[in-house]
Amino acid sequence: MTNQLIARYDIADYAQFRAEFDNDSEDRGNASLSVLQIWREGNARVWVLYQIADGKRALAYLDGAAQVFNSRAGVTAAEFHVVQTA
Repeated sequence: MTNQLIARYDIADYAQFRAEFDNDSEDRGNASLSVLQIWREGNARVWVLYQIADGKRALAYLDGAAQVFNSRAGVTAAEFHVVQTA
C-alpha cells in the first residue's frame, strides 16, 4: 500500500503561501514528502496531496520544522491526514 498525506492549510494570502511553498521544496523532499497535487480553495485555503516515502521523517517535519515554513507562508492553521490507497 502507498502512504499519502492530505494537508489543509488555512492561509492569509495565496501569493505569499505559494512563494514560500515553492521555496520549501528542498526541505519537504528531505523529509520524504513529494507533492502530487495542489488545490486552491478561494484565497484562504490550500489543500496539498503528498506522497510519503518515510512516515516518521515526514511527520517529524510537519510537527516541528514546518513551523518555520508556516510562519513565513502565513499559515494560520494546518491539518494533516495520512491515508493509504485502498
